[in-house]
Amino acid sequence: MRNAVRMSALMQLPVTYVWTHDSIGLGEDGPTHQPVEHLAALRAIPGLDVVRPGDANETSVAWRAVLEHTDRPAGFCLSRQNLPVLDRSAGTGLASADGVARGGYILAEGAGGEPTVIVMATGSEVQIALAARDILQDEGIPTRVVSMPCVEWFAGQDASYQEEVLPPRIRARVSVEAGVAQPWHVFTGDFGECVSLEHFGASASYMKLYEEFGFTAEHVAAAARSSLARLSTAKNARSEES
Repeated sequence: MRNAVRMSALMQLPVTYVWTHDSIGLGEDGPTHQPVEHLAALRAIPGLDVVRPGDANETSVAWRAVLEHTDRPAGFCLSRQNLPVLDRSAGTGLASADGVARGGYILAEGAGGEPTVIVMATGSEVQIALAARDILQDEGIPTRVVSMPCVEWFAGQDASYQEEVLPPRIRARVSVEAGVAQPWHVFTGDFGECVSLEHFGASASYMKLYEEFGFTAEHVAAAARSSLARLSTAKNARSEES
């Protein structure tokens, strides 16, 4: 479909593509069906909005936002496996899915003060980011989780909003997406870590694959600690130099 998708972007046509089977969560279908490079390749097409929502509520808001964009195409990248619908009711600490329309939003804020690390995720990995946040918060590390269903929409926001979601002063960051990390380095920066898949997948149950390739809450939490450690080392080195 790539030629048709590219032409719809070139012609600024409001075509909506709906793609499923968005990750290594395909499990037994094997690496030929696991699009580890497709998200990055699609995001490289100018004028195409690539949308990978994290649950049913994010999908609903994203669909409404796509209908309001009449000058370009969009592609939904949806998971085959069942995903939990996040409980966003009062008291849960999770934000409304309305933030999806801005591409990226603060889903869960760091508890106990300003966050010291930010974990960004899309699609089925959002729930993993939230579980990692629980681990880090229990260790006394205030952790913000940002859901980033559409990089293009987020990039189109004004600088003040982008800095509200991803403050430049918070340089310890982790991205979590079951694909190549290429699109995420612009957000993770010099001290960030990318939990990604830089090779083709394998054939096994999706839970086994996620565990084998590091898409677990424990691994994401470890990546956050690594980012914090690298940042601390750099700060100490600058202090010694001064």
